[in-house]
Amino acid sequence: MTDSSSRVRGASEWVGSAAKRLRKNQTPAEAKLWQELRAGRLDGLKFRRQHPVGRFILDFYCAEYKLVIEVDGKIHDDQVDYDAARTANLELYGYKVIRFKNDVVINQTETVLTEILRAIADSIDQIP
Repeated sequence: MTDSSSRVRGASEWVGSAAKRLRKNQTPAEAKLWQELRAGRLDGLKFRRQHPVGRFILDFYCAEYKLVIEVDGKIHDDQVDYDAARTANLELYGYKVIRFKNDVVINQTETVLTEILRAIADSIDQIP
């Protein structure tokens, strides 16, 4: 059994394994966005994908700015309350969560990237 103190933000071993599986089985929208975010391609920013935090798996995460990017497919149309509660929970710990629909990521990628940079700029502006 792995010591929980060595897990990312208290994520269980099960959540870590699930995150690994999700990295291997990205949706087309996630794969497209990852190609734009990986290896510092967006303004030199470092992103992680399918990053475990507690009981959650974040689609994309920029640790430097505590920015969470979620890419939502059709299933999210039926779990609006769950997603809102999840976002609220993450925000309690200082994370900024932004969401994009799959079709927006695929068809309006530049708009998505602009919104990501805007969210980061907003977080910089809020630093005292």
